[in-house]
Order: sequence, then structure tokens, then C-alpha cells
Amino acid sequence: MSSRPRALGPLVALFTAGYLAPYLLPTVVGRLSAGLGLTPAQAGLVGSVLLLASASAGFTLAARVERLGPRRAARIGLGAMCLGYGSAALTASVPLVVGGAVMGGFGSGTALAVAAAGIAAQRDPHRASTLGLLTVSATAGALYLTLPHLGGGHELPFASIALAAALVWPLTGGLAGGAGHRTAERQPTRPEKSERPETVLSSLPHRRSGLVLAVAILCWSMAQNALWGVSGRIGLTQAGLSEVTVGAVFAVALGAGLAGVTAAGALGSRLGRAAPIGAGTAIIAVCVLVTSGAESLPAFATGEILWNVFYPVVLSYLLGLAASLDPRGRWAVLVGSASSLGVACGPVTGSVLSEQAGYPGMGLILCALLLLAAAPMTAVALHTSGRPLVPGSIRRRGGAPTAAVTEIPIPVPAERSGLDLSTTA
Repeated sequence: MSSRPRALGPLVALFTAGYLAPYLLPTVVGRLSAGLGLTPAQAGLVGSVLLLASASAGFTLAARVERLGPRRAARIGLGAMCLGYGSAALTASVPLVVGGAVMGGFGSGTALAVAAAGIAAQRDPHRASTLGLLTVSATAGALYLTLPHLGGGHELPFASIALAAALVWPLTGGLAGGAGHRTAERQPTRPEKSERPETVLSSLPHRRSGLVLAVAILCWSMAQNALWGVSGRIGLTQAGLSEVTVGAVFAVALGAGLAGVTAAGALGSRLGRAAPIGAGTAIIAVCVLVTSGAESLPAFATGEILWNVFYPVVLSYLLGLAASLDPRGRWAVLVGSASSLGVACGPVTGSVLSEQAGYPGMGLILCALLLLAAAPMTAVALHTSGRPLVPGSIRRRGGAPTAAVTEIPIPVPAERSGLDLSTTA
């Protein structure tokens, strides 16, 4: 018990390092387009490939973190981030940049998988997940404000992520070095069984709820990141705003997102999970409509800012819900990886829908998709409401859930990978 609070600091730091690449992906994509001569679609594709690599790491390591040992797995992930993102920052060759982004993305996903599995031992996973989101949001916000003053090009964002991974490396000494530590502590009479990849899903508890949540959160992430991928163009072309004004709106939205993360931590379990997930997603759907149809600064700013207030609130409860389905954190990793897949598909979806239906038509479609996704997510939350976030109740039911995983998000989300900020950076 005493070792768990001490381990929270390294886990939050690892969570921050792993989430930083998705959080900075909008400016990475914009700078790839401006600095390497890539088209917006090609730069967005590089971002999608990075996210797919991160998601693949989550799927691969969902049931293997304990076997590898948290410390070893974390150092593998951080090392891949340093090498991948560092090499991408040091070259102007497009193939080498793409290769570095893929390696770094896999490292980010590995770091997040270790953080998700490690936070499973915490007494209050919702509080731990909001702390992680708050830390990564603040870090990304500081970089968003700093990087534009240090010059252009893709080098600085990639170098910043690699540096963050290097700074977190010494903290991994606070993680467990051996495999199966948590499982042995909780279930001394049931030794760990070796799990083959094809049997991981069949061995998971609450398979139906977990699968429903994974599919729903994939659609949830894809819908929001579809709009995020074209938000810059909506502000510039449809709302008629200047580049400076659009950048200022995004900066304010980032600050609003920090407020949302703080509010989620303050609320905790007072409202349960179903109400924040269902009502919050409905509010987000309305914000999507407002943003997609914005033709002036007030409408555009209102939609973006309110959207980023509620996004992290809902995300934190979704992470806690996924965590509650398996005390070993496997559903947390798998659901987060499904979210990353939705994030990666978002920019392509937004581009296609905006070209075919226009921005307002795209907003209607995405609003409907969000409302459809809210129904099964709320149903899963109601179904699992017998396992509340209260620490004592979690302990009585045999273990604490995991807190958080890959993608997501962000006061100015992370995962919203396709935004071209080359005009605002």
C-alpha cells in the first residue's frame, strides 16, 4: 500500500511524456506541411501514421506490461521516443522523418500502456487520470505558447517530445522492476498465466461491456477529431477570421480545457459516470454544430471554447469507466487504443465530409454520430454503476481500476491530429 502513492509521480510523468506527441500533433502536422513541402493531406497522413503506431503499441502491450515489468517496458518506450522523435528532428528527409515518427509513435503508445497498467494500483483512478490530463495539458500549453517564438520548421516539436522523454527517464526508477508485481499482490493463490495474443480478448472480464465501449469511443473520437482537423479552415474561410485571431481562439480554448480538467477532478464521483458521459457528449455535439456553422468570431470562439471545456471532462470519466472493467488495466489500454484509431481516422473523415457536404452539413453528420455514440457509452456506465469511483468500494470489490491510456486529449486535443496550424504557428 505504501508504495502506491510514491509510484503515482513517475506514472503521471510517463503519462505526460506518452501523451505529449498527440497533444502537439496539430502543430507538428502544420510544420511538416510548411517546412518539408508536404501538402496538408500528406502532412496529415504522417500524423495519422504516428497515431496508428501509438495505437498498435497499446493493442500489442495490453496484456504484456506485467510480464515485461513496468520499468523495463517504460524505458523501452521512452528510448523509442528519444530515438524516433530525435532522429525526425535532425533530418529534412521525408522518408527518415516518417520513419522516426513511426518509431516515436510506437514509443509513445508503449509509455501510455505502462502508465495505464500502473495506475491500476491507485486507490482513486479518476483522480489519477485527471491529474495526468492536467499535467500533459499544462505542458502542451506551455509548448504551444513557446514554440512559435523559437522559429519554424518541424525540428522543434519533435525535439521537444524527445526531450520530454529523456527528462522522464530517470523517474522510471520509481516503477516496479519485476513482472507480475501487482497480480501477485492481489491474487496470491492464482498465479499469472501466459497469454497468447489470440487468447487475450477471451480472458478479459466484462467482454461485452468492454467491446461496446471500445467501438463507441472509436466513433466518439473520430467524430470530434474530424471537426478538429478542419477547424482552422472553418475559422479562416467560413468565419472570415485572420490567422492571428484563429490562433488566439485556439490558445484560449487550451486554457479552457485546463479548466475542464480541473473541474473533472473536483467533481470526482459525485455525479457518477453516466451523467457526465451522456450529458457531456450531448453538449459537445451542440458545440460541434455551432463551430461547423460559425460565420463570425463570436460563434466560432463560443463553439471552440465550450467544446474544449467539456471534452476533457467526458474523457476523464470514459477513462475511469474503461479502468473499472478490469483491475489489471487491459481494457483501459485496449479502449484507449481504439480511441487512437478513431483519432487517426478523424482528419480523413473530416476532409471527405466537408468536401461532400460542406462544413454545416459535416457538423450535422458528426453531431448525429456523437449522439449515437453517447447512448452505448452511457449504457455501459449505468451497467457498471455498481462499481463506483469511491476508493473503499473499489477495494471491497477486489482491486482498483486503471486510470488512463493513449489518446486522447486534450483541452486542445491531442488526438485531434489533422489540424493544419501552419498558418497560425
